Amino acid sequence: MDDQSATTRNGALDAVGEHLRAEARRVCGSGRMPGFLAGVYHAGEQIVVAEGVANIATGAAMTEDTGYLAGSITKVMTATLMLQCVERGQVELDERVTTYLPELELAPPAKVAELRVRHLLNHTNGIDGDLFWPDQVKGRDALKHYVEELRRCSTLFDPGEYVSYSNPGMLVAGRVLEVVSGRTYHDLLEREIFGPVGMADSSTSPERGILRRTAVGHFFDPATANLRRTDMFMLPESWSACGSTAIVTIADLLAFARTHLASGVAPTGTRVLSAESAERMRTVTVDMGSPNVSPIGLGWPFFPFGETTVLVHGGSSPGGAATLLIVPAHELAFAAYGNSSVAIALADRLALWLLRDYLHLDSPDIVAGTIEVSDVRGYEGTYGSNQFRVDVKVVDGQLEETMAFEPFDDTQARILNGFTGGMPPFPPHRLVPVGDRLFAPAGVPLEMFNGFGRRMLVSFHGGTDGRPAYRMVAGRMTRRIGSAIGAATC
Repeated sequence: MDDQSATTRNGALDAVGEHLRAEARRVCGSGRMPGFLAGVYHAGEQIVVAEGVANIATGAAMTEDTGYLAGSITKVMTATLMLQCVERGQVELDERVTTYLPELELAPPAKVAELRVRHLLNHTNGIDGDLFWPDQVKGRDALKHYVEELRRCSTLFDPGEYVSYSNPGMLVAGRVLEVVSGRTYHDLLEREIFGPVGMADSSTSPERGILRRTAVGHFFDPATANLRRTDMFMLPESWSACGSTAIVTIADLLAFARTHLASGVAPTGTRVLSAESAERMRTVTVDMGSPNVSPIGLGWPFFPFGETTVLVHGGSSPGGAATLLIVPAHELAFAAYGNSSVAIALADRLALWLLRDYLHLDSPDIVAGTIEVSDVRGYEGTYGSNQFRVDVKVVDGQLEETMAFEPFDDTQARILNGFTGGMPPFPPHRLVPVGDRLFAPAGVPLEMFNGFGRRMLVSFHGGTDGRPAYRMVAGRMTRRIGSAIGAATC
């Protein structure tokens, strides 16, 4: 590259940084989010911006090297660790999970013997424990305890039948990693990912996070128009393999993203993953064909964007939200974190700006408009999953949903309250039909669903006689209560 083209590209990335900073400043200035971090890597150049404060209780500024909880982005790291074990011959993707974890039990009528390792990584395992938080055991045995407690949970569907975003699947995968390697998940993450990739400022514990500047989450109270700091920094340690404990920085997470952009070679020059394994992770393994359900590779969810492959994973923590996106064909990575829930919408908007305005990529509309459906009564019913219920009924000729969390003990209620900032009742909301068995929340501009908002479309699946067996939104299935597939006990 000659000096002139390098200057042109650097100038373009500087403009990207100014756009990120201006958008972050506007949202932080609204009083709904204390601070925001974002970074972009593109073809050898990188920029990181920081705005606002990391903790309103201390007033500490959000800086470019501030640490934050990666949340579920850790799932891509878990999948990377699993592919490393596959390369070493320690694990086979199509082997039964019980080969490695003979102690794994699920409540009947779950078909545990049919669970394969691949089902854990591509969210087709169906384990109904997405809100299940065992918290009695801390430290190195927490993940082992989680798997032991899964006997209280069943499945939403048979292995491989559908996709449903699965925290328990990744947690079981994390326990497989511990068993075949003889190391704790935290040790594996630090030795096999953080170290070789060069993620020097990343850690897996609040004890280490407190030694440097680390952001904490916040919740916005609409009644008072005030922000309050979370009282719970992270979710239970038993959730480590799906994202409860990993603390990263923007630069470190971009280094991890660059490793996948470079087919497994880290910025340090270390090969973390073979080119074949990196390609396997970003190759679609299952696609339900519904616009609100991401096709899935091994660990990586896809965001179909015209002819361009875009891989994106979000990560929630108590009062915080993180994003990681890569565009392999354009050697671009985007990472962001904000310490309140409005960070999700901001990160989505910035990601779309990068794809459309910076990379000049085109993507057809997902939702063109509403359609007429003569009779929606077949969708009525109650749909449920682990500690969650949705009642669907017809009101004035439209579907109306009412959602509710139903914690089954005080521990689950405490953690759920800490994670969400409280559990206010969900008001009923209407749905309008926009496609075959596909609905959008009424009152929301339909163009919102042509971007990342498509995940909030509601789809219905399976069933007979016009009565679907499943409801899907945000990548998660709920089952019509009373259908044949396993009734969850937890």
